[in-house]
Amino acid sequence: METRWIQDFVTLADVRNFTRAAELRNVSQAAFSRRIQALEQWLGTALVDRTCFPLRFTEAGERFRASAVALLAQIDDVRAEAAGDSASNIVKLAMPYALAATRLAPWWGDWSRGLDARLSVNTGNVLDTMQALSEGTVDLVIGYLHAASPIAPDPGRHEHLLLDTETLRPYSVAAGAGERAPRFALPDTAERPAPLLMYSPTVYFSRVVRSVLDAEGPSPQGQAVVESAMTDVLAAMAEQGMGLAWLPDSCVAQGRFPSLVPAADARWCTRVDVVAFRLRHNTRPVVERVWGRMAAAAPAAPVR
Repeated sequence: METRWIQDFVTLADVRNFTRAAELRNVSQAAFSRRIQALEQWLGTALVDRTCFPLRFTEAGERFRASAVALLAQIDDVRAEAAGDSASNIVKLAMPYALAATRLAPWWGDWSRGLDARLSVNTGNVLDTMQALSEGTVDLVIGYLHAASPIAPDPGRHEHLLLDTETLRPYSVAAGAGERAPRFALPDTAERPAPLLMYSPTVYFSRVVRSVLDAEGPSPQGQAVVESAMTDVLAAMAEQGMGLAWLPDSCVAQGRFPSLVPAADARWCTRVDVVAFRLRHNTRPVVERVWGRMAAAAPAAPVR
């Protein structure tokens, strides 16, 4: 038996969808299904009822779910014990680079003040970071959340905090020095199309921007001239006058990319939440203390 089979099963229990679970585990659906079947063969019983839709677990599967979560927690405890005291005060955090570069320093300064806590940061996309959380290789995940691409981990295993809300809006370089008018703007025209600097299709913000463009209203006349997975790359290209890019507030805050100005009205903008996740069974003292600081500073508004 391989521990990744248990992680696979817990992920499937969270999302109740083989395709989505396979994406989160970064394997093909065929390989993911084989691993669930291997776990069932090892246990000697079926865990998934394959005769119904939507996905439903057998009685054995529902019972094993609680055991699987407990087993992963025990594995985490063994890992921490083997690492010794040197790892007891490390908080492992995963988040998108866009947030790590702009928001993490002041946040961590507040959350860790007066605590014996060290920080280890990994950056990655939403699927990779949530997979790392499910596997227990990180303690906390912080990321963007939008209705166009919801993330709904099992509330029985996870808890979340709303940390902030930002606006994602189009930005362009100013038309001239000292001006506030954008060189490119939406809505554009066929005579003066605005070149678009877009997120790569696999990036979370790509689906968010697409939801804005698919909403009722005029469509951009310009075409995508650049694709990138990184917000800062698109911002830098926008500042060089290559087109307009959808950027979150924090990307251009505190003098970052000072030549950029908003390039559209509210029809082309959308609000995104910044949310923190953790596993409920992760009760390491340093994680509990930091999470408590995060909760104390979090706004009262619910996650949308």
